[in-house]
Amino acid sequence: MGIRQRALEMDRRLMTWLGSTYEGKRVLVTGHTGFKGSWLCRWLELLGAQVSGYSLPAPDGQSLHSILAPGFPQTLADIRDCESFARHLARARPEIVFHLAAQPLVRESYTRPLATFESNIKGMWTVLSELSRAEGIRSIVVVTTDKCYLNTDEGIPFSESHPLGGFDPYSASKACAEILCESWRRSFWNRPGSPRMATARSGNVIGGGDWGIDRLLPDAIRAIESNQILSIRNPDSTRPWQHVLESLHGYLILGARLLESPSAEGPWNFGPAPSDCLPVWRILELFQQAWPDLRWAAEPGDHPHEAKQLLLDTTKSRDELGWAPSLDPQERILLTAQWHAEWARSRRCICDEQIASFQANLANRMAA
Repeated sequence: MGIRQRALEMDRRLMTWLGSTYEGKRVLVTGHTGFKGSWLCRWLELLGAQVSGYSLPAPDGQSLHSILAPGFPQTLADIRDCESFARHLARARPEIVFHLAAQPLVRESYTRPLATFESNIKGMWTVLSELSRAEGIRSIVVVTTDKCYLNTDEGIPFSESHPLGGFDPYSASKACAEILCESWRRSFWNRPGSPRMATARSGNVIGGGDWGIDRLLPDAIRAIESNQILSIRNPDSTRPWQHVLESLHGYLILGARLLESPSAEGPWNFGPAPSDCLPVWRILELFQQAWPDLRWAAEPGDHPHEAKQLLLDTTKSRDELGWAPSLDPQERILLTAQWHAEWARSRRCICDEQIASFQANLANRMAA
């Protein structure tokens, strides 16, 4: 059997294994009303999981959560509310937990630093402390960020062993969350039978159904719809852009591996190869191929600090989890544009179709 055939067979087995792993499992997603949380819940439902959600309500206006209108049990409350979270755990009795609830924006962390630290650190503490009291928890995936690393703009791809840091409050809060998770795991979940926990450090995520404020492609879509010029702060900033399904695929594999072995504990990177980490201006060029009406210009003046370059080394995830990016930059942009074009044209959500297509295309992925 050649390299390509072995890669195809590996991917087929991987998707079959994910389906058999999550089918019938009780899975809790915090932050389920957010962009990534909404996609993750829908994918879990399609895999046959018994999903529940805990999150603040979706923001006013359009949200993917409201479009999908999930029927699973959910609690709309603050992640820092220990009593509310404990009541949800008692009702849902999850076996697997994906913790996504957070304040996720760098720019907002400059204007609301205290709220950012409270949400991302106190909220993390609430999750860990209440999960410690709950029964039946087996696997916990905590989603942090690729921005948790000490970034000195040297253009070095960060591996999981790179020092943590954070210039802005958001990045610092996520580095603190990483440290808290590692301390908790070593201090309290170090005995046989304890829950197993891993952290997922994912690159910049794009995809359909994202209307978040101060996010590149949602801002571009709003500029097109209002016939305005999109202002870009840092056109040369380079980021590990990936489609939401690529990162969620990594989370799903990680949650399943934790059920099998403690070797899956600890931090994991999920992102494109450094050669596919593109500057903002190039992402906009690719988006213009799908939506030619987009106009943009660099925004003059001084802006709060943001790293110029962010690259991830995902060797560990490739070698030990069998995960790898499966789309090229143009495909990531095209999937996003197609989703929003279909929504603008017919108000039809194509999440299920894109999830099915993504799963099918995994079987066509070449070996790295």
